[in-house]
Amino acid sequence: NAGTEADVYISVYGERGDTGSRQLLRSQKSKTFLKGQTDVFAVEAVHLGHLYKIVIGHNGLGSGNGWFLDKVVIKDPITDLDYTFLCHRWLDQGQDDGNIARELPVTDASTFPGRQELELKRKETWAAEKWKFQKGITLQFYNRFTRGFICLYPDGRVDALGDKKNKHGKVFSVWTSA
Repeated sequence: NAGTEADVYISVYGERGDTGSRQLLRSQKSKTFLKGQTDVFAVEAVHLGHLYKIVIGHNGLGSGNGWFLDKVVIKDPITDLDYTFLCHRWLDQGQDDGNIARELPVTDASTFPGRQELELKRKETWAAEKWKFQKGITLQFYNRFTRGFICLYPDGRVDALGDKKNKHGKVFSVWTSA
């Protein structure tokens, strides 16, 4: 019961954009997505450059629609590079975490020049900025046009007019409210 009869979709992401959601049709096999089977599809798209992730999933329709996906390999016919995206998880509302779609990063970072550096920068940036998204944080930004402060409150309210009486003299000010 590791195969699926549901419609399977994929979106491929590269340094030059993405394919958008594409249904995987016209396999070289007559029955697709069977347990233990490798299916091969041709997906037409503009050249995306080096690939870095895919999103793959199914529509959840049909009896026994749950699917255990081992991996996806994409062969770029222009560069002759193979991109591997490991999954080894269920895409099933009744198994694993219940998701029927997965975002999978490319497994071999060497196929995307600078990917390791980009990922490290992303992690460093998030580590430095994640405090802004903690509960109870109010952000205040100085608006040069109105010469006041714009406040983003924890409850989702935004004061875009700014408080002209607030003369902290700082371009960026942050405080927490209880």
